[in-house]
Amino acid sequence: MNPALLIRLRPSTPWRLAPSSGASLEAAPVLHSDSLYSAVTLAFEQLNLLEEWLSATAAPYTAPAVRFTSAFPWQRSYLYVPPPAGLWPPRGASSKVRWKGAKLIPSSVVAALLRGETISEEQWLVDGPSGCLVPAASRSATGPFRLVLRSSAAVDRVTGGHVEPHAASCVQFAPASGLWCAAQFANPTAYAVWAPKLQAAFRLLADSGLGGMRSRGFGRSRSVDFQPGLLNEMLMGASTTVQSGAWWLLSLMNPGSRDEVNWAAGSYELTSRTGRVGSRHGAGRQKLATRMVGEGAVLVSAEAPAGRVLNVAPEGCPHPVYRAGYAVALPIPWPVTE
Repeated sequence: MNPALLIRLRPSTPWRLAPSSGASLEAAPVLHSDSLYSAVTLAFEQLNLLEEWLSATAAPYTAPAVRFTSAFPWQRSYLYVPPPAGLWPPRGASSKVRWKGAKLIPSSVVAALLRGETISEEQWLVDGPSGCLVPAASRSATGPFRLVLRSSAAVDRVTGGHVEPHAASCVQFAPASGLWCAAQFANPTAYAVWAPKLQAAFRLLADSGLGGMRSRGFGRSRSVDFQPGLLNEMLMGASTTVQSGAWWLLSLMNPGSRDEVNWAAGSYELTSRTGRVGSRHGAGRQKLATRMVGEGAVLVSAEAPAGRVLNVAPEGCPHPVYRAGYAVALPIPWPVTE
């Protein structure tokens, strides 16, 4: 297993994480891996490391030195993840807990599920507003976040007579909560080279903000915590050897030419990704749309899915614009049938 760096962001302000629809009155609790890669790339541009970073992660036909999971909520000791598709809700579970309503669950629950353990309905409940599975002992507490509306108004500075009110939905995090992600490295050498630089980039992003509405102070963090280790151990609590040929996806993925995925097996959904260019020379232009496999998918493949990076620069953009579709996936047991 390749070395990884687990990153916990501790938000100090609301975050504007746009949903796939882009609707201003909706928000998402997840910062997708392609958006996270773009944000880190822009941070490295400010740190004068852009060319080195792109050479290590966006060179065609070569494996990247670093790949990211998407950023998911955390609360206290729980790291929330999308449950493996096709394995949730738990089979045989009673209807006392509305398991299907949980879109994000603690990674420790996934570990128990994969070990074949029964998930106790007395220990867990679904927090409706956040869609997270939370400990029943914290019945009086909230989940890791709430979606709230923030209103503002645009005022004509010339005449002062035209006011245009508008509102946007954002993610407000509870105390002792935030977002976590992981950087997975190609090998120990890549870790030694890029882990310190990534820490600098994420500290810069904590100050400048992630997501939308950053000019209004959204998306900032009071601190960033870093934990080195192996990703499966940090999420699942133990290192296990699984040889079922099934992979649980913790990032978005765009399949590459070397990926031999059995698309007739497994369980997955596709999502469309767009967005706008954030660089100084192409800011605001609409990126080319890309279809990607969503987080939480279970893909059946003899080898770990790799994914690829795509140039999604719109026509007339003066430079390439890369969308990272690299896969970060963990092996899991799966009832593969021929």
